[in-house]
Amino acid sequence: MTKIFIINGGQKFGHSGGKFNETISSATEDFFNSLEGFEVKTTNINNNYDPKEEVAKYVWADVVIYHTPIWWFQLPHGFKKYIDVVFTEGYKSGIYISDGRKSANPTRNYGTGGMLHGRKYMVTSSWNAPKEAFTLPDEFFMETSVDDGPLFGFHRMNAFTGMERIDGMHFHDVEKNADIMKDLKTYREHLNNQFLNTEVYEHLFNSNS
Repeated sequence: MTKIFIINGGQKFGHSGGKFNETISSATEDFFNSLEGFEVKTTNINNNYDPKEEVAKYVWADVVIYHTPIWWFQLPHGFKKYIDVVFTEGYKSGIYISDGRKSANPTRNYGTGGMLHGRKYMVTSSWNAPKEAFTLPDEFFMETSVDDGPLFGFHRMNAFTGMERIDGMHFHDVEKNADIMKDLKTYREHLNNQFLNTEVYEHLFNSNS
C-alpha cells in the first residue's frame, strides 16, 4: 500500500479564490482513490489544522504531493506559514533532527539532518506567466526554469527533510488563457506515467518496503 499525502496550498486571498489548485488537488485525490494499492490523506491550508497531526501525516506518507499557486514569485503566505508551523513542530519529532552538521566539522554536511528519508515528494505550481516567459531568450525569467529558479528553495527545503523529488508539473497562463480540461488531461497523464508506469514506479519506490 502506497500512502499519499496531498496538500492543497491554494490560498484564498484577495482576488484569488483558490479554485484552480482546488480542482487539481481534487483530481489528485480522485486519481489515487480510484486505484487499488493507494491510501490517501489530505490537507487544505485554508482550514484549521493541528500541527502535530500534520507532522504525523508527513511521517505516515510515502509520497507528499504539494499543489500551490505562485504569488509574486513565491509561495502564498498562508502556505508558507503552514510549512513554518508544521516543520517547526516536526523538529526532533519526525521531520528533522538537526541541520546535519557536527561541532567537529561545522562547515560540512549541512542539510543532512532530515528524518523523512525514503519518502518522495512532488509539486505542481500554477502561474499567470506563460510558459514562454521561462523558455525564450530575452523573456522575463531569462531562460531559467521554474524548478531551477522560483522553486529552487522549495526543492532544497524538501531535501533538507530527507525527501526525494518526483518530477512535478507547472501550469502556465492560468489567469488569462486557462484551459482547465486540457490541463487536467495532461496532469492525469503525468500521474499515470509516474505512478502506473511499472518501470518508472519501481525506479521511484525500489527503496520502499
